Amino acid sequence: MGQRRTGLFEKLLSRGTRAFWSRAANAAGTTDLSVLRSQRTEARILRQKLDELTYTADSRLAWPRIGLSNFPKPAGTDWSWRPQLWRGALPFKGISGVESKTMLGDEVTIFHDCQISELTLRQLRNTRQEDLAPFGLRMDVFQFDGSFLSLVLALPQLSCEGLTRRHLLRMEAIVETETPLEIFARINVRHGPNTEQIVRELPLDDGKVMVEFDLAYTKLNEKRVESMWIDLIFEGPQMNQVTIRDVTFSRNPRAEL
Repeated sequence: MGQRRTGLFEKLLSRGTRAFWSRAANAAGTTDLSVLRSQRTEARILRQKLDELTYTADSRLAWPRIGLSNFPKPAGTDWSWRPQLWRGALPFKGISGVESKTMLGDEVTIFHDCQISELTLRQLRNTRQEDLAPFGLRMDVFQFDGSFLSLVLALPQLSCEGLTRRHLLRMEAIVETETPLEIFARINVRHGPNTEQIVRELPLDDGKVMVEFDLAYTKLNEKRVESMWIDLIFEGPQMNQVTIRDVTFSRNPRAEL
């Protein structure tokens, strides 16, 4: 009962507030200037709060829902993962003049060797019908005086548990570029003092990308696997905009030959 009374009171109060501001707006042309000045200040404060509410509500109510980690996986998958950057909101919306080794959350780091950074990064909310990830990452590169630009994704420790040379690691992504661009994905598996690497070029024909890394072609010491990470390497990124709407990983044992 208490909750219903509170709800009714809030509705009546909200209705009264809307009526007050409606009358104030209609009378603004003839309102005394001292009163109008006070109303303008209150209206600006109210608009700021309403904008904050609308932004948060749009973000939470839009599809796909925040925190969503589901995506299609191959049969036999024994581990899968979507990085946090594509699942949940970062504490900041964007960064300009991005310095090397800047972290985006706990799992993604940007690396470059520019003397002057003309690189901006912004997390965006995915709202397209075909999107499964709640968020995407947009990177704008203007002049680029460096020799390399890469985005490093640190895979969680679970990806290393039980890892063998029989495993295939699949990476799927949705990537949009303003102009044609070469992007390479390099998996790094650290085992003891050594690191195994496999490089694949991302086929960007239709925006949806899938590459597989076959660990059978490495000298992986299965008993000493310590960590894994992925480098996304952008070749000649200047004067381009790259939007990564989703990135997912899955691991499954390769069929016996």
